[in-house]
Amino acid sequence: MTTRKKTTRKKTSSRRYGQLASKKVQRSMEEMKAGKLRSGRSGKKVTSREQAIAIGLSEARRAGGKVPSPAKAATKTAGQRSPRRASSAAG
Repeated sequence: MTTRKKTTRKKTSSRRYGQLASKKVQRSMEEMKAGKLRSGRSGKKVTSREQAIAIGLSEARRAGGKVPSPAKAATKTAGQRSPRRASSAAG
């Protein structure tokens, strides 16, 4: 009987989010807790934990960090409805 030599492979990184994303989210959470985090367009104070995380991930994405792209359902806007639905909702 021959013995087989086991080959060991280096495990590739399977992390979905990079270190930059973690730092940006942590910073935005600290700002939110201190009451200094504001939303981009309206400038309103952010009070939601989920919104603070989304802002941190968005900043990391812009800075070139390893962050998965947002889900397609979350990126759709209400203005992209079909004309048939919009007219029936108004009437």
